[in-house]
Amino acid sequence: MDKHMKNEVIMRLLKAVSIVGNTALFMMYFYFSSPALQQIDRHLTPYILFALIFLVIDIWLMRVYNSFEIGGRKVYELMYSLTLSSVVASGIVYIVQAAFLHKIPNLLMLLGVFFAEFIWNTTWVLFTNKIYFMMYKAKKTVIIYRSENDLQKLSEIRSLSNKFEVIKYIENPTEIHSLIEEIGDCEAVFIAGVSATLRNGIIKYCVEKNIPAYIEPKIGDVLMSGAKHMQMFSVPILRVRHAAPDPFYLFVKRAVDIVLSLIGIIVTSPVMLFMAATIKAYDGGPVFYKQTRLTKDGKEFQLIKFRTMRVDAEKDGVARLASENDDRIIPVGRFYRRFRLDELGQLWCTLLGTMTIVGPRPERPEIAKQYEETLPAFALRLQVKAGLTGYAQIYGKYNTEPYDKLQMDLMYINDMSLSCDIGLMFATVKILFMPESTEGVKDGQITAKKENLEVAKELAAASEEK
Repeated sequence: MDKHMKNEVIMRLLKAVSIVGNTALFMMYFYFSSPALQQIDRHLTPYILFALIFLVIDIWLMRVYNSFEIGGRKVYELMYSLTLSSVVASGIVYIVQAAFLHKIPNLLMLLGVFFAEFIWNTTWVLFTNKIYFMMYKAKKTVIIYRSENDLQKLSEIRSLSNKFEVIKYIENPTEIHSLIEEIGDCEAVFIAGVSATLRNGIIKYCVEKNIPAYIEPKIGDVLMSGAKHMQMFSVPILRVRHAAPDPFYLFVKRAVDIVLSLIGIIVTSPVMLFMAATIKAYDGGPVFYKQTRLTKDGKEFQLIKFRTMRVDAEKDGVARLASENDDRIIPVGRFYRRFRLDELGQLWCTLLGTMTIVGPRPERPEIAKQYEETLPAFALRLQVKAGLTGYAQIYGKYNTEPYDKLQMDLMYINDMSLSCDIGLMFATVKILFMPESTEGVKDGQITAKKENLEVAKELAAASEEK
């Protein structure tokens, strides 16, 4: 067994230890909080059954939250992801336990196991992260890019210096042979913004030399990733077309929207009443804020949100996104926006059918028009109904640039399914407590688009490139 294989085995064993530890902690709670089960069944059958339920949910949530990306994410993010996975799994099984026993189990004991899971996961992450970087040294990395804007998109690599040691930056290369010589014996390559022909040559070289290549895709790449392989001729054929979800999927999706939005409205009604009272008390203005947005096929609808800005926030008639230090936001509004509580009003839109729970976020017609002036492909987001949460909201930020937001939305459209929707719903829980996901645009900007002509030209060129 070579060194790489040994390291992989060690990491898999450590991951198994994490899962077993969380399961053991929950089962200790379950055993002591369910003495009635001992009267029902003196064997271990119920305990084994509930252990399996917890195990399956916990492993699935770990995948949804990317909890095991050791070395590829910050330590605090791993702690948060792992703890959230086990806490949510414990909470779900707690509800099943209550239904099984026809009573509410000991809540203090459940809170105790939450704390124990946090301690266990924190300890595991710190230990495993140290082991990982003892086994895997930082890869000598080359970054190949076309412009400063493309390089900026890869700026977060600085936070992964333990995994990637950048030894060379290559700006706007034009010829593959000289570029290959510059790449040399590096151990990882990042590619952003270069032409398709040159990029393909780099990829072929990296595959041949067993060098991991990380590529910032173009819109055409994302569209192709959802292509269907067709056996029509004696040559490979890929079919790319407009989104055409299965009717059964759409029926179930709508049923899920109705059920979950109703439950959401009922459960959060005390919170919504409190929000309404505080907003009204602040300035006597309306509680809700209605705004025209775009949904499937460019149709307009009225989006409902709890008002978090002054009544005269757009008295100049200019449509703009919220900035980082926006003085239009009222004091209570900052808190509500921080935890996305202002979005609760959209549960009514979901119930009425103008929105769905999972889908591309609806954009304002004025802002969408500005984006489409330099990025015509932005309209591709309108292939499906607008959603309360989406891929771009979970894996991007409020101020994510339109080009990147479009790519993420297209990734979702390519992969639309019930399992994908359920995973994104649970992933949404994770970002509620991540402040960077609600960052506004820079002060002075109207949209998330960078306000200079050079970047506009870059986006236009990129949208046309295959």
